[in-house]
Amino acid sequence: MSIDGLSESRQRELWRRLETVNDPELDEPVTEMGFIERAEIAQDGGVEVDFRLPTYWCSPNFAFLMLEDIRVALEALSWSPRFHIALHDHMFAEEVNQGIAAGKSFSEIFDTLTSEGEIDLEAVRAKFRLKAFKRRQEAVILSLRANGFSEDAIAAMALADFDALRGGQADTVKVRLRYREALVARRHGLRPDDKVIVDWEGKPVDANRLAAYLGELRSVRINMEFNGALCRGLKQTRYKEMEMIDGEPTLVDFIVGRVPAPTTLSHTTDH
Repeated sequence: MSIDGLSESRQRELWRRLETVNDPELDEPVTEMGFIERAEIAQDGGVEVDFRLPTYWCSPNFAFLMLEDIRVALEALSWSPRFHIALHDHMFAEEVNQGIAAGKSFSEIFDTLTSEGEIDLEAVRAKFRLKAFKRRQEAVILSLRANGFSEDAIAAMALADFDALRGGQADTVKVRLRYREALVARRHGLRPDDKVIVDWEGKPVDANRLAAYLGELRSVRINMEFNGALCRGLKQTRYKEMEMIDGEPTLVDFIVGRVPAPTTLSHTTDH
């Protein structure tokens, strides 16, 4: 492989790894949320990542989780590069970046920034895993319904049957894969004959309970979607980013001043 080909291959791998990092509250990739400001590979193979959150006061716990997951993603790169992650425009950016430069772990850095003492990372993660599990589960149930499965069939579906599903739009396949990932992470040692539609505690959801259960999942999804829309709006407003619809700025963009003034052109007319 040529040097240019190797560089392109590594750049693609870098972004694939970063795409696995989710905003813990929203269960959406930080790449899609626009939190990765820059991800570049130097000539020596080293990696530089600039990370930016939508507001100056974003919870340090959220920042910690995402920064830690970015570190894990970079450590998984096939060429094992040295890497540097920098947090920007956050109330604790200076402390975080100084701590990183001093070789401290994110746990050590954030333990000094909270009045509550040591952060229980797993407890924080567990809260967001529950929400992500429910959001992904609702999506897969609705997808199965849309593809003609009855409530009885959905409730009775075993892992082997779920894995045997083939075809569908790319979004449909993605929904199934994301739910399977959350299910396996929650239920280690899952067997082929185990049910796939279970609650957080692992209890199968019966067909006669499915409609009410979907109502519970819907409330979680609406809350997460609202937070996601708010997060994107705050980021767009803070950094003067325009949202284009059919090639034109929205009314909100004009209200908050994200639309630049038109350039004045001088015209000459021949008489």
